[in-house]
Amino acid sequence: MTTFSNQLNAEIIYPYSDGKPMAESDPARDYLTYCVEALNIYYQNRTDVYVSGNLFIYYTQGEPSDVIAPDVFVVFGVRKKKRPSYKVWEENNKAPDFVVEITSESTQEEDETTKPSKYASLGVTEYFQYDPEAQYLNPNLKGFRLNLSNTYEPIQPDILPDGTFSIHSKVLNLDLRLIYDELRFFDPQTENMLLSHQESEKARTGAVPKLLAMGLSVEQVALALSLPVEEVRRLIKE
Repeated sequence: MTTFSNQLNAEIIYPYSDGKPMAESDPARDYLTYCVEALNIYYQNRTDVYVSGNLFIYYTQGEPSDVIAPDVFVVFGVRKKKRPSYKVWEENNKAPDFVVEITSESTQEEDETTKPSKYASLGVTEYFQYDPEAQYLNPNLKGFRLNLSNTYEPIQPDILPDGTFSIHSKVLNLDLRLIYDELRFFDPQTENMLLSHQESEKARTGAVPKLLAMGLSVEQVALALSLPVEEVRRLIKE
C-alpha cells in the first residue's frame, strides 16, 4: 500500500531552473565553459567522475528550496551521466568534492559568505574562487580546503620559477594557474595545460602540417591525431 508520505514525496517538484534567464558576463560564461569542458575531457575515461556546472544541486529530500548551483563542480564516486539536476540523496548522499565559483563584485557577498558556508556543511572538500576581471580579488584566484573542524582554510599558492601564480588542488591532482590572469588547469606531472573542446580541436588541426613535414603519411597523421583520413586531407587543402 502506498503511504501518505510516499504520495507526498511523489508530488514534490524539483525544478531544473528558476525560470530566470542566465545573466552571466562574457568572461564568466567563457571561463565556466572552459572549466567544465577541460575537466570533462580530462576525466573522459573515468566512468565514476561527474563534471558539471551551473546545475541545481538539491541536498535535502522533500525540500526543493534547499538548492545551490555552483558554477563548476566535480563529484568522484558517482556515475558519469547526463542529469537535469543533481539530487544528493539519489547519489548515495555524495555531494561535490570540488567547486569553482566565477566571482565578481555583484556576487561577492554570496561567494564569500553564503556559498562557502553551505559548501562546508555539505562536505565539499575544496572551494575555489576566480575573479576574471579582478574586481575585488587580488590575486584574482584563491582556493580553500576543508579542515577537520569542517571549516575552510586557505590553500597556500605557489609562485613558479617563471613567476606563474599556481594553486594545487589535491582533490583533482591538478594545478589551477593564472596565465596572464586567465584561469587554466595544468597537470603538474606532465606540465600539460588542459584544453577546452575548441582548443583541443585547434591543437590537433595545427599539428597536421608539422606531422606531415616529419614524413608521416596522411593515414599515419590521421591515426596519431584520431582524425578521419578525409578530415586530414581536407585540412591539407585549406
